[in-house]
Amino acid sequence: MLWKLHGNGHLEPGAVVAPDERLGWGKTIGLGAQHVVAMFGATFVFPLLMGLNPQLAVMMSGIATLIFLALTRNKVPSYLGSSASFVGVATAIYAQGGRPDDVSGALLCVGAALFVIGLVIHFAGARVIHRVLPPVVTGAVVMLIGFNLAPVVAKTYWPQDQWTALLVMLVVVLLSVGLRGFLGRIAIFLSLLFGYAFSALLDRVAGPITKTVDGVSTQNYRVDWSGVRTADWFGLPPKTDLANWAYGAGDNVLGFHAPHFALASILVALPVVIALVAENTGHVKAVAEMTGANLDESMGRAVAADGFTSMIATAVGAGPTTTYAENIGVMAATRVYSTAAYVVAALVAIGFGFSPKFGAIISATPGGVLGGITVVLYGMIGLLGAKIWKENQVDFGNPVNLVPVAAGIIIGVGDVSLTIGQNFTLGGIAFGTIAVVLLWHLARAIAPRYLSDAAGGSNLILDEPGMYTVEGGQDRPYQKYDPSKKVRS
Repeated sequence: MLWKLHGNGHLEPGAVVAPDERLGWGKTIGLGAQHVVAMFGATFVFPLLMGLNPQLAVMMSGIATLIFLALTRNKVPSYLGSSASFVGVATAIYAQGGRPDDVSGALLCVGAALFVIGLVIHFAGARVIHRVLPPVVTGAVVMLIGFNLAPVVAKTYWPQDQWTALLVMLVVVLLSVGLRGFLGRIAIFLSLLFGYAFSALLDRVAGPITKTVDGVSTQNYRVDWSGVRTADWFGLPPKTDLANWAYGAGDNVLGFHAPHFALASILVALPVVIALVAENTGHVKAVAEMTGANLDESMGRAVAADGFTSMIATAVGAGPTTTYAENIGVMAATRVYSTAAYVVAALVAIGFGFSPKFGAIISATPGGVLGGITVVLYGMIGLLGAKIWKENQVDFGNPVNLVPVAAGIIIGVGDVSLTIGQNFTLGGIAFGTIAVVLLWHLARAIAPRYLSDAAGGSNLILDEPGMYTVEGGQDRPYQKYDPSKKVRS
C-alpha cells in the first residue's frame, strides 16, 4: 500500500494526516470529492476562456495529477489544474491571428521550458533561479500578463451582454468578500452558476439579444443549448474541426487536436514560464510549512513534473497544468495532507472527462457571464504581481527596481509591439517581459554598489537589526537608500 492508516482511520482533534497516511476509505473519498469541488471552477473556466474544451481539460487534469504524484514520489500533495496565467497567453495568440493548435504548440513549449527549469533547480538548487528571476521581476511579469487582458474584456466579452456582465461582476465581488471558508474559495464558480441561470431566465423574460460578429448582426439567445442536446452522455471529448473554428464566436466545443509550432506564438507564450516558476515554488513552500516537512529536495522535481504533465496535456489539445492554490487551501482547512485524497479527486475528474454532454454544458456559458467574471479575474491576476512585491519587500524607492519595471509594464499593458524585419513582430507580453528581465539586470550591473545590493527583494536577507546579507555575500551594514538625498541615509 502507498499509504499507512492514520491512527485507527479517524481524525483526532488537532491531529495532522501526513502525505503518506490516509484516513478510512470512506472519509478519504469524501475528502477527494471536496478537492474536486475546489478545483472544478477554475479548471473548466480557464480553458473556456482560452477557447479550449473544458471536458478535455478536466480529464487531463486528473491524468496530470496522477503523474505528478508519481514523479514527486508521493511527497508533494497537490492537484494540477489550469493556471490563470495561461489565459493571457492564449488571448494574445488569438489577437495576432493564431488558432487553437498554435496555442497548444506554444504552451507545449512552455511546458518543455518549465521541465528544463525544474531539472536545473533539482541539480543546481533554487538559488540559481532566484538570482535570475528575483521577486521584482516575477511580480512585474505576472502584473503585465494580467493587465494585458483588459482589452479582451472591453472588446470581446463585455459588449455581448453588458448588463448581465455588470451584475455578474457585482456578484463575484460580493461572494468573494462576503462568503467565508471554502465557499469563499469557489466564489467565481458560484458566480458563474448564478450568471448562467440568470441568463437563461432573461432569455425567457426578455427574449434574444443582438450579437455582432465581423460586422454581421444576428439575434441569439444568451444560453444556446443546441450543442448540449446533440452531445452524448458518455464518450471521449470531440475532435477539433479547425476549418470552422472562430474565436469569440461561441464555438468553443473543441477537443483533441495536434499542436502546431509557430515561432511568433511561442515567443508570446514563453514569458509565462516566469510566473509558473513563482507559482510552483510558492505552492511547494506553502505545503512544506503546513506539513512541517522539508521539501527543498522536492522543489525541482515538482517544477519538472508540472512541466512534463503540461507537455502531455497540450500534446492532445488540452490546456497546460499547474499546482492549485484552491486545493492547498482545502488542506489547510482540514489538516489532511494525504495524497490518497488527491488520487480520488483525479479519478473523479477523469470520469467527468468521459461525458461530452458535460463539456457542452460548460462551453455554452454566455459571453456576458464570462465578461462579468473576467473583469475581476484578469485584474486579480495582475494584482498578484503586486502581492509578490509586497511579500518580498521590493523597494521601489530604489531606481534599479523602479525604472526597468516601469518600462516593461507599460510595454506589456499597452501591448506595445516591436517589428523585426518584414514578417515578425514581438508582442506586448513577450516584449514587456524581455524588457523587464534584461533592463533590470543591466541596471543592477551598472548601478552603485549600495543600490545594486539592495535591489530585487529576496536577495536582501535581514539577519538582525542594522545588518543584512546579500545571497552569497557577507554581512554588511544596512542603510536604506533615500532618493531625495541621493545618498545612503
